[in-house]
Amino acid sequence: QVQLVESGGGLVEAGGSMRLSCAASGRTFTNGAMAWFRQAPGKEREFVAAVWRRAGNTYYGDSIRGRFTMSRDNAKNAVHLQMNSVTPEDTAVYYCAAGSGVILSSVRTATAYNYWGQGTQVTVSS
Repeated sequence: QVQLVESGGGLVEAGGSMRLSCAASGRTFTNGAMAWFRQAPGKEREFVAAVWRRAGNTYYGDSIRGRFTMSRDNAKNAVHLQMNSVTPEDTAVYYCAAGSGVILSSVRTATAYNYWGQGTQVTVSS
């Protein structure tokens, strides 16, 4: 089993920045991907960003591209999400996810990921 714990959420003003972190423990894997998804009240879970564990390539959702940056620290088994120029539309619960069998065609699909964190709330005030 893999345990994922998110941290860094909270309240931020529109136009500001916030950094989320996700620490993985338990069974580790070097393949597959780790990702961030978010879910706002009354909306479906949305893909935010993903990074391949081995190669480090990153992928981003359309709504956040150019504002958010995902990075990985394989030595610490962690990933981070740097969020800049946030807007109230970024308000959501942000979830970290990991999957050893994620393939390119499914990197943006929530069901491709085996493991999920409990989520961290991000609230952007206008």
